[in-house]
Amino acid sequence: MNLPYQLFIALRYLRTKKRHRGISVNTLISVGGVAVGVMALLVVLSVMSGFHEDLQKKILGVNAHIVILSFKGAIPDYHEVMDRLGGEKDIVSSSPFVLGQVMVSSGKRAHGVFLRGISPETEIHTTELTRHMKEGSIENLSKKSDMPGIIIGRELSSSLGVFQGDVINVLSPIGKIGPLGMLPKIRQFKVAGIFEIGMFEYDSNLVLTHLSAAQDFFDMKDEVTGIQLKLDDIYTAASVREKLQDKFSFPLYARDWMQMNKNLFSALKLEKFAMFVILILIILVASFNIVSNLIMNVIEKKREIAILKAMGATDRGIMAIFMLQGFVIGLVGTIIGVVGGYLLSYILNTYQIIKLPADVYYLSHLPVKMSFSDFATVSLSALIISFLATIYPAWQAARLNPVEPLRYE
Repeated sequence: MNLPYQLFIALRYLRTKKRHRGISVNTLISVGGVAVGVMALLVVLSVMSGFHEDLQKKILGVNAHIVILSFKGAIPDYHEVMDRLGGEKDIVSSSPFVLGQVMVSSGKRAHGVFLRGISPETEIHTTELTRHMKEGSIENLSKKSDMPGIIIGRELSSSLGVFQGDVINVLSPIGKIGPLGMLPKIRQFKVAGIFEIGMFEYDSNLVLTHLSAAQDFFDMKDEVTGIQLKLDDIYTAASVREKLQDKFSFPLYARDWMQMNKNLFSALKLEKFAMFVILILIILVASFNIVSNLIMNVIEKKREIAILKAMGATDRGIMAIFMLQGFVIGLVGTIIGVVGGYLLSYILNTYQIIKLPADVYYLSHLPVKMSFSDFATVSLSALIISFLATIYPAWQAARLNPVEPLRYE
């Protein structure tokens, strides 16, 4: 198959004569610059995607995908609501919960936390909490005893200096009204287990007990704060939430996991975009190498350009030669960068070369997640920048007067 003469000449110009080895070195530098920029950008974006995914797993490890709440603060007929949810095909399971702020203490140490009452039988099918248990089990909460059980986070355990089997005091500021005003309500709980999510906010500020114990402690009778829902696809949470919003009337309303953590995930997306903009500058710097390389090539090939014009080549054809030459440099550099970025990300993820202090980051190694969208966006951006870098040198070559180079031939 015959190549168009523009492509044939463009590829030929990449292989310069021996007496002009400097230009061939510049070509290699241009290719290397694009490759390094693409590879660096892909690795950084993959690492940030890894952190995003790890954070998402930790958040969903203790929270459900959708939560149904009430503007009145409690749902009295939650059994009926759960029965109506059973017909939804997108919902895998549901579980009621009670939530309130309390203070826990042991000896002279105290800490404010959220007390969540759960139903162990349904909780194990709704959240991933069982996977994060380090000591004990949430099934221990269902065992009836004189003293209700409680599960606390690893950070809270260290802060209070308590272990599994110890007894802690739980205090609620809202109690009974006495002669001197509102009296706080205090009850003792036995530590039935310790969990570790890997996020300080949960490991230090959340405690769990049986649903009936929480209802009794908060004087809620047979009411619950809300109902947790697990979906078969977490990314359909927004559409399912809207559907549930239409299904249930006031005072019930639904919130999905993306809504409840909107600020955090928005900050991560903004940070990832900022890193993309900053690191794309590396590819822009590499594009200046393409510009300088093509300008030097135009200066070297003045005589050949003049001959081509004398033979009938149009200005558009001359521009196409040098634009194709620069685009090939960008294409080769992008391919090398994509392959290098993939291999480096794969090595970092598989062999866990970069270690992190687990007590600081709750991660033993650098998390990496390779996303097709990241690779496609970076590749396309690199090719567009490389193509734009060819326009000025190609235009300079096209407007060259063929008379001057051939005057003294």
